[in-house]
Amino acid sequence: MSQNRTIVHLLRHGEVDNPARLLYGRLPDYHLSELGIQMAERVAEHFRERDVVHLRSSPLERAQETAAPLAEALGLPVVIDSRVIEASNYFEGLQLSFAGALRHPKNWLYFRNPFKPSWGEAYTEILARVLPAMKDAANAAFGHEAVIVTHQLPIWVARTNAEGRRMVHDPRKRQCTLGSITSFSYIDARVTSVSYTEPAAELLRPHQTKKFVPGV
Repeated sequence: MSQNRTIVHLLRHGEVDNPARLLYGRLPDYHLSELGIQMAERVAEHFRERDVVHLRSSPLERAQETAAPLAEALGLPVVIDSRVIEASNYFEGLQLSFAGALRHPKNWLYFRNPFKPSWGEAYTEILARVLPAMKDAANAAFGHEAVIVTHQLPIWVARTNAEGRRMVHDPRKRQCTLGSITSFSYIDARVTSVSYTEPAAELLRPHQTKKFVPGV
């Protein structure tokens, strides 16, 4: 029986213009910075000669703007898929870190269960929407490659699930920088391997070489 290999690449968007350093989450009107546009263009060049036949994106502006040069390079339409949107977060719009939030007793309720996590969308809920989106992309690109432009936490949850690891984790240890690609190889309908690459690594600012940047 022949086996058909399909690859679904989860692409994290480029740098966002956010001078106030807010935790913007799903808030509208957060666009790529000039450097973020360069990251998107670098990723488009990375994929130009690959066998990508399907492209989809989170509905948020930063994801669609990352997908745009890729769509142009490959001559593909972009399917907007709300299932790969950023995780919801109670602290959206605030200028703080989780460490800063812990200093305020009014926020303690939202940290009652860090394993869920209780400050935002549960890991299991993120996985329940992202996996079907990946499956649909794999079906659309059967025997070829697909790219989904999405966000750090959805990518990381999908990766830990595919690798058989617990979704509970230290956010500082996520391997998912801006403009990075986490690739899932399918044999027919089953994920057989996961790989990771950073085609825009040389464009990262020093603080962005860390694996976790809050709120992006």
